[in-house]
Amino acid sequence: MAKRSTLHDLHERQRATLVDQDGWLLPEQFGDPASEYQAVRNSAGIFDLADRAMLQFTGDDRLSYLQGMLSNDLRPLKTFDGQQAAILTQQGKVIADVRVLCSLNSFYVDFWEPLKEKILTHLNRYLVADDVEIHDPNEPWKMLSLQGPKAAAILDRLFAGAELPAQPNHHGMVQFDGTPVCVVRADRSGYGGFDLVVQIAQISAFAQRLARLGAAWVGARAQNILRVEAGIPRYGVDFSEDNLLLEVALNDAVSFTKGCYLGQEVVERIRSRGHVNKKLCGLLLEGNSPAGSGDKLHASDKEVGQITSSVTSLALQRPIALGYINRDFCAPGTKLVVRGSGSEFGATVAERPIVAPRHTGP
Repeated sequence: MAKRSTLHDLHERQRATLVDQDGWLLPEQFGDPASEYQAVRNSAGIFDLADRAMLQFTGDDRLSYLQGMLSNDLRPLKTFDGQQAAILTQQGKVIADVRVLCSLNSFYVDFWEPLKEKILTHLNRYLVADDVEIHDPNEPWKMLSLQGPKAAAILDRLFAGAELPAQPNHHGMVQFDGTPVCVVRADRSGYGGFDLVVQIAQISAFAQRLARLGAAWVGARAQNILRVEAGIPRYGVDFSEDNLLLEVALNDAVSFTKGCYLGQEVVERIRSRGHVNKKLCGLLLEGNSPAGSGDKLHASDKEVGQITSSVTSLALQRPIALGYINRDFCAPGTKLVVRGSGSEFGATVAERPIVAPRHTGP
């Protein structure tokens, strides 16, 4: 049975259409995905991120332990800093993409909840004599995201002018009705915004206050259009443990100077070679319909890649996609052919993001 968001009853009262998404019953739409999409582009939209989870790392060896387990360099982080990172296998394959938040006496690592057991099993395998404790703080907290150019103005009103984090992945604690809220600068849409970690007892009232201040609820369908337009890959959709980190081009999740960590030898070997054999790219598609996940990409009669995600871009009024393309054919402007399900149509390789935002931040 799919897990339910803490806001499930609120979503039902709003007559949201609910869908099973990786084991979570979450809103697919609140009536009109196009309007939800435009709310994020022009104002602000609320995402229910009930399917995010978090682990807390304490103990004197927390830094050295995580340095050996994550692809990015935690040493420069100060309290309230944060960064993207990945957990890799010894072969450099991606177990999970994560975000690290540095607090006063601990690190918090958050990720997609369906990956939780896999992450814990992997981390505990390498936790031997380190002075590290891994805590699960998820019971009293859940996450929302407020995305769009007016997100900062709405939070400024909600938090009575409290200072908001200015840099990506930086975070801070503010008060809402006498309870703490963790605010993290995060862009999940291409239009900037903030993730908001709220106590479960307050999250319904908190979400409804955001809506009264002008934010619109945004379901999974509009979120996915924004995500693909912004070129943001999703674990389990665009990459998995079958993919090397550098294939996914998560450039802000890796350090090439930090030294040894699990999977580092493979990452460094690829970097010194200068390329991976394939890379996740954007694509502009011909025709009127999105491609199917798994549809093959061809150059003449040669198969050179495949589609992972595809949507109809509301900004471009045409179908677009993310997909892996052989390194010899991944230059922007390269013409390819998509073949799948008995259809065939043209595609042009594009930069990520596929749609350049009209706004650079909240």
